[in-house]
Amino acid sequence: MSETELLLTGMTCASCANRIERKLNKVEGVTATVNYATEKAKVSFDDSITTDDLIAAVEAAGYGARLPVPRVPEQPDEDDEAPEVRALRQRLVVCAVLSVPVALLAMVPAWQFTYWQWASLTLAAPVVVWGAYPFHRAAWTNLRHGTSTMDTLVSMGVLAAFGWSLYALFLGDAGEPGMTHPFELTVERSGGSGNIYLEAAAGVTTFILAGRFFEARAKRRAGAALRALMDLGARDVAVLRQGVELRVPVDQLVVGDLFVVRPGEKVATDGVVEEGTSAVDAAMLTGESVPVEVGPGDPVTGATVNAGGRLVVRATRVGSDTQLAQMARLVEEAQNGKASAQRLADRISGVFVPVVIALSVATLGFWLGTGAGATAALTASVAVLIIACPCALGLATPTALMVGTGRGAQLGILIRGPEVLEQTRTVDTIVLDKTGTVTTGRMSLTAVTAAEGEDGAEVLRLAGALEDASEHPIGRAVADAAREAGPLPAVDGFTNVEGLGVQGVVDGHAVLVGRPGLLAEWSQHLPADLERALADAQAGGSTAVAVGWDGRARGVLAVADRVKDTSAEAVALLRDLGLRPVLLTGDHESVARAVAAEVGIEPDCVVADVLPADKVEVVQRLQAEGRVVAMVGDGVNDAPALAQADLGLAMGTGTDVAIQASDLTLVRGDLRVAADAIRLSRRTLRTIQGNLVWAFGYNVAAIPLAAAGLLNPMIAGAAMAFSSVFVVGNSLRLRRFR
Repeated sequence: MSETELLLTGMTCASCANRIERKLNKVEGVTATVNYATEKAKVSFDDSITTDDLIAAVEAAGYGARLPVPRVPEQPDEDDEAPEVRALRQRLVVCAVLSVPVALLAMVPAWQFTYWQWASLTLAAPVVVWGAYPFHRAAWTNLRHGTSTMDTLVSMGVLAAFGWSLYALFLGDAGEPGMTHPFELTVERSGGSGNIYLEAAAGVTTFILAGRFFEARAKRRAGAALRALMDLGARDVAVLRQGVELRVPVDQLVVGDLFVVRPGEKVATDGVVEEGTSAVDAAMLTGESVPVEVGPGDPVTGATVNAGGRLVVRATRVGSDTQLAQMARLVEEAQNGKASAQRLADRISGVFVPVVIALSVATLGFWLGTGAGATAALTASVAVLIIACPCALGLATPTALMVGTGRGAQLGILIRGPEVLEQTRTVDTIVLDKTGTVTTGRMSLTAVTAAEGEDGAEVLRLAGALEDASEHPIGRAVADAAREAGPLPAVDGFTNVEGLGVQGVVDGHAVLVGRPGLLAEWSQHLPADLERALADAQAGGSTAVAVGWDGRARGVLAVADRVKDTSAEAVALLRDLGLRPVLLTGDHESVARAVAAEVGIEPDCVVADVLPADKVEVVQRLQAEGRVVAMVGDGVNDAPALAQADLGLAMGTGTDVAIQASDLTLVRGDLRVAADAIRLSRRTLRTIQGNLVWAFGYNVAAIPLAAAGLLNPMIAGAAMAFSSVFVVGNSLRLRRFR
């Protein structure tokens, strides 16, 4: 079996994805899954099938498909907004500008000047013909394939309202000079030949376009994770060919090539160091805060940054075999593996749309059969279509989403879309990445222990002065803490002893700061009290360094990635929401358990010593146990797990890739916001559900009145407008969320 991906076009709702999936799976030898959110089909097929056959099957269903084109990393990425989203925005803006005057003229009789109805026709016609063209096109495609969707009802309702308006204007009484259009809620039988419904046709089009625009923009952002991930890689590299450095694009590297990485440059691909020593900063890729010292024989990973000296590296993996490319595949597979969250409106539309169309036709036939006349019969039939036209349905999700996300942005919460909200309702487990999420992600001084007879402030002052000349994160933490107490003295003869620490002369003292082994080389052995302090610091998850000068060990400094002040409160808030917190980290288990104890997470909910790929496996294991999992992280290594989780929450202080792969982004970097995000998402979901219940309930109640001939299309349009106002008003209550 071979596997491929198809990029799909033309889908407008989840039922479209289901139709394509069924069509592909009918082809013998093909197994396919279609994801509406990512607009991709993942297809497995045997040797008797070609990709052209797959594309033909999709086109036979009325949609478009093509093979993905490999992205060229050295080319700058396109605008964040895709051309189709920009086109939809333009269509929406034009329709809104034209529709507002039409609605105002219809609803405010005092503004109805002579021939206002013809001005309304002039403004509404482009909206109905050009603005609603995507709905008409989709409805025609559905008709040719014997199916119907919400597009079918929108198109029929818009065309029915517009067609009846043309009839009333050209053949009825509505086109006469001085005609006015009273806005009144009366229930009576009437011919309707003096009424026009242009505001209904234009308004429905504009409202539904607004919903489509916000949906398309959210779906565009969902695919940005892979682009951001691949942008981490280097674009070109200095390759050694016959002893000469030659700058070439990174995709020309082959396994076995030697290439040079200067200080500050990215490592071009996975390899092994042949010459030089340096510290490599993997924070962009792993989210971990401490650079790793590397030398000859040590492996390095592509996209990490050389923070120190010059390195010569031999390439061991290139192209799609690198760790970066594998992580990109993990993100992509996790995204495509998510079940498409079908909106309630789309699920019901499979029954709702055909039923409404049938009712409209039945109404026409009934009134013709009773001898009521063609005008009354057509009026009742059109009223059924207009009253059932899903204007409120189109507003139910986007308005609540707009208000909810706007309020969320004020609180430091970015919600990706309505699919996210559905997951927050069922989540029962939340996995917390440690570094940068529960902790600050920055090393800081936590304790100073001075030997008997020594001054702790002096130990910190001399150690801080020496470490001030170092670029190591542990050294920076010591120096920053010392500087807070006062100015630091100058250092002479600073030397970095690789893998052990630093040494130099401060205020006439020969100072050593680093591992106990460095002090032991100078016969400065730790006394018993400092040995205990060193062991206690390590047991508590801190990194301990010894300080000595003038022949004696003088103290021990403990440095750690400090737990955020708000993390313990955040864990308590998450528990109040019914969530079980799990701590996940690549650090040692002793460090992880110390952090867990500080924030209130049980020891059996700690998973330590995990590699980036293992984070996905942890999430999958929890899901296999029947849990609905949320994941909070901030590093690139968290991105696959964020995508795999049922709900991904990224700290905004982390990497762009983690943010793009997530469903919710916490801008402030405060873990308490995770609890607020879930609360706000659940509240927004309840609002959307309430809107949908109202919209459908209104249709169920109003359709019989329209079918009975008790609602002319004008009343239907007014009732539909009231339904929309109710939905918007209900959504605006989210602005009061605290």
